[in-house]
Amino acid sequence: MKSIFERLRSRRLASAYVALAVLSAAILAGSFAAHGVRGQEQQDASADATPLKIVNSAIAPNEFVKIAHEVAPAVVNINTQTLPKQSDNHGRRNFHFRGEPNQQNPGDDGQDDDQGQGEDNFQDFFNRFFGGQNPGQPDQGDNGGQVQESLGSGFIVDAKGYIITNDHVIDKADKIYVKLSTDPDTQDLGRPARVIGVDKATDLAVIKIDASTPLPIVKMGNSDEAQVGDWVEAIGSPFALAQTVTAGIISAKNRTIDQGAPGQFQHFIQTDAAINPGNSGGPLLDMNGNVIGVNTAIYTQSAGYEGIGFAMPSNTVVSVYNDLIGPSHKVVRGSIGIQFREGLSSAVNRVYGFKNGVLVQEVQQGGPADKAGMKPGDIIVSIDGRPVKDGDDLVNEIASRKPGSSIRLGFLRDGKPQDTAITIGDRDKVFAELAGQQPQTNPETSGDPSETKLGLVVRDLSQTVAGRIHASGVEIESVRTGSFADLQGLEPGLVITHVNRQPTANKDQFEAAVSRLKTGDDVVFEVVDPHHPEQGINYVGGTL
Repeated sequence: MKSIFERLRSRRLASAYVALAVLSAAILAGSFAAHGVRGQEQQDASADATPLKIVNSAIAPNEFVKIAHEVAPAVVNINTQTLPKQSDNHGRRNFHFRGEPNQQNPGDDGQDDDQGQGEDNFQDFFNRFFGGQNPGQPDQGDNGGQVQESLGSGFIVDAKGYIITNDHVIDKADKIYVKLSTDPDTQDLGRPARVIGVDKATDLAVIKIDASTPLPIVKMGNSDEAQVGDWVEAIGSPFALAQTVTAGIISAKNRTIDQGAPGQFQHFIQTDAAINPGNSGGPLLDMNGNVIGVNTAIYTQSAGYEGIGFAMPSNTVVSVYNDLIGPSHKVVRGSIGIQFREGLSSAVNRVYGFKNGVLVQEVQQGGPADKAGMKPGDIIVSIDGRPVKDGDDLVNEIASRKPGSSIRLGFLRDGKPQDTAITIGDRDKVFAELAGQQPQTNPETSGDPSETKLGLVVRDLSQTVAGRIHASGVEIESVRTGSFADLQGLEPGLVITHVNRQPTANKDQFEAAVSRLKTGDDVVFEVVDPHHPEQGINYVGGTL
């Protein structure tokens, strides 16, 4: 029999269990109730929300939008390919080989500037930074058996397909392709292009594509009228992103970023419009949509945009372009055969007694100035009576004169004014003689007319080949890669029997027919393949 204390303890425990059960039931009930309320709240929380709608903007397009819309169709994407070649292959290949590289110009050491930034950090100036080989790739003389591709920009200035770009975009390229903004966005590189002419002194080039219909063009503006602080817009293909538009202002004018002779014709517009690899060769536009510069270089310490870019002024571009599309396809500049140093101290001016002018350091023996009696130490103060401010002024004035023309040069000798008549010489020839070299030649302007205009070399047929095809003509000996003949599909070994329906029974007849051709003419070849004479005559051609 339990004691009274045991019975009391049992009753207390039972009461505690009952209380716990009641409390647990209450908590669970409250939890379910709360859950139901929150679910209801969540279900009804967005009942009064209004769906968003897109409202058409009433803001009119700004000038940047208008310019981009107007000019972008004339801005092109330029792709180039450098084919595999051996480093010791410098000469013209014979007709058994294809993919001949563009010949390196005499005086070009063939070294890329992107091996280091240099003391002034103008990384990749006039080289492949803007659309060529990346740092670490093999030199183009030995590209490891791989096709190298590069990218740049350009713009159409003539509806027939003439395009302005930078020389360093297409330099050493074996194949050049141009893609228009209206061309399909496929893996195709674009339309084949050929080089009309290049000017390394200004890093400018003119290339051409064939077009069945007139192409959109840009308008060239007056860069002399542009002012520091003016808004500008750039269009190009940075990092292969075609039709990219950036904007900024003109930060400075008349910037020379490569000192000495290499920079004598490089007086740039400086801008903070974003310019990056691939922009090179694209246009810099004013607020009228006119081209006032060709984007060429940047100042960088990081291999990317840092707010300082440089564009070749349009006034220089127009002058160079007009020369490059001329019969010689080259820029001819005048020279008198002297050397001088820029940036002389004011002490030199005071001792030699002049404020403005150019102190002659060297006179090339046998050159125009030497023949006119000038000597080192003479101070040039005027040209045809016009005062000479400095070396840039002198170079620009002399370079603009045609070789063979005459000027009267005013100078001081021992403080006494004198003057002499000087016949202007060809700058390339004068400086080539000064360096003890042959004058620089352009493969587009040397040799027979067929090599100059068409990019091919021909020879008279052998009796064996003539008997095989039962016709007269000339055999193609070699074809320059990227030339007009190459773009038409002509290859070594083929026989040309007619040019524009004119018989070409021998080399003399062929060269005579070609010599009459000019830029813009339609050219059609009648061609026979000696290996397959049964196929008969093939008709190939295009617009020169």
